[in-house]
Amino acid sequence: MADEKTGRTVFCVKLQKDLPGLNEVPFDGHPLGKRIYDNVSQEAWKGWVEHMKMIMNEYRLNLGNPDAQEFLLKQMEEYFFGKGSDLPPEFKPI
Repeated sequence: MADEKTGRTVFCVKLQKDLPGLNEVPFDGHPLGKRIYDNVSQEAWKGWVEHMKMIMNEYRLNLGNPDAQEFLLKQMEEYFFGKGSDLPPEFKPI
């Protein structure tokens, strides 16, 4: 099952199955971007985007701040390749 635009299929590390891969490398030039491109599906990336929004809102991150950028990159790496991204301590799902 390849993506219609790129014809790429990846074995998604997050969802543990073959799925259409991303169309481009996120964070081009950053090693994590290439790792995500090679190992994460479009479906899992959409899940990350939603999770990232929650993290940004709960922690009130300003991505113009290098510390916030680094924090978000670490959360992303954990989300895809580690134990999973931690939820903020005060987070209460609706």
